[in-house]
Amino acid sequence: MNDEDIREKLKPIRCFLLDMDGTFYLGNQLIEGSLDFLSALDRTGRTARFLTNNSSKSAKVYRDKLQRMGVDARYQDVITSGHAAVHYCMDHYPTGQGYLLGNPMLREELEEMGLRFTEENPDYVLVAFDTTLDYAKMCKVCDFIRAGKPYIATHPDFNCPTETGFIPDMGAIMAFIEASTGRKADIILGKPYEGIVQEALRRTGFQKQEMAMVGDRLYTDVATGVHHGMTGILVLSGEATMEDVKTSDVKPDLIFGQLSDMIPYL
Repeated sequence: MNDEDIREKLKPIRCFLLDMDGTFYLGNQLIEGSLDFLSALDRTGRTARFLTNNSSKSAKVYRDKLQRMGVDARYQDVITSGHAAVHYCMDHYPTGQGYLLGNPMLREELEEMGLRFTEENPDYVLVAFDTTLDYAKMCKVCDFIRAGKPYIATHPDFNCPTETGFIPDMGAIMAFIEASTGRKADIILGKPYEGIVQEALRRTGFQKQEMAMVGDRLYTDVATGVHHGMTGILVLSGEATMEDVKTSDVKPDLIFGQLSDMIPYL
């Protein structure tokens, strides 16, 4: 693809949905040129939102991290799979109470947004990335799911990247639940599924054709773009490699080494 073709593909994009770890930063280190990319969006009349599947933390934790990294306040609006879960549960169970498998900070955030939770006879089960997980919690959530309660999951990632490797994520928790109960989640809301796309549309006010999903994972980030009518952009600053692109069913619309490599085409 030549330079002019790349510019044409980026021309209609008004809002870039940015994955975080592996795309904008690695651990606690900014990827070189990430802040320059945001400045280029300013100069060209565009904007961005950060979008993450990780439901182990509240949006405030991410906002604070971005602020420490020097990100301007206008770009600190972080959309999480937990936010998508709130709107799904409020739409489908407006007077109901759920059982949450999740961290205390997530529970606090979701309650502030309007969800109500209970430890007994819930109307539905919401499973998030719980880093305080213990065996008693797993028994309880499996009991409710085995009993037929609606089963909602925030996102599908099997592993979460850390500075020293990976830790088990939601996909691993769901695999445990399925092995015990025989049930898969009734709906998954995070990337690459529709729930988080609807949350992004709600929060930004843009149309799908005006947005691009940018990230370092083909099967979540890029798939969210190409499967839902947005532009799917892969950056090679995190997980995926060009070898992965060759073997993947998910084909990016555009590929860059890192975010700042897009600047000349904006």
